[in-house]
Amino acid sequence: MTDTPRIVAVPGSLRDESYTRTALVYALRAAEHAGADAELLDLREYDLPLYDPDLDEPGDSELVKRKTREADGLILGSPTYHNSYSAAFRNVHDYWSYDEFEETVTGLLTVAGGSSYGSTLDHMRITIRGVHGWVLPHQVGIPNVYDQFEADADAPDGRAFVDDDLQDRVEKLGRLVTEHAESDPVVSGSEAAADD
Repeated sequence: MTDTPRIVAVPGSLRDESYTRTALVYALRAAEHAGADAELLDLREYDLPLYDPDLDEPGDSELVKRKTREADGLILGSPTYHNSYSAAFRNVHDYWSYDEFEETVTGLLTVAGGSSYGSTLDHMRITIRGVHGWVLPHQVGIPNVYDQFEADADAPDGRAFVDDDLQDRVEKLGRLVTEHAESDPVVSGSEAAADD
């Protein structure tokens, strides 16, 4: 890793007015303030066909995987659909493997139209751990998301948080991913035993 950690955020939403993307923009801004080189990997800008394991690197899949693989830290977001993550998040996740996530610090964020978002974060955490991502304990769920932002031309992504505490939690996620991107996480039992 270079002296400047590279943080990439991926919103699992394809909506033009995505609240997930807006929240991740706040997290990335905080990562930049903490010294990171930050990038939003907006899935709308890439040709990412429905994952088919019989196809070898279709569309922009290799570019998306490379950008993810080269990151020192990741911030992943998804809207809550039917108590889980979105199809867009699932699709990009199907392209990712150990190569993209091995010991990579990862922060998680979800937004929900109602008050229930816990299972979405659980599903994201379990599946990212399945590809050896190092998931931070600090995670963010934004309930009743339609009431959490107001239009503000001077705010990131043109929308300002209504709740300062919620904004602080999102920005803390960006800072923590940046801070921990410089650490060397031990994620397997054999490595931990070797340090004893």
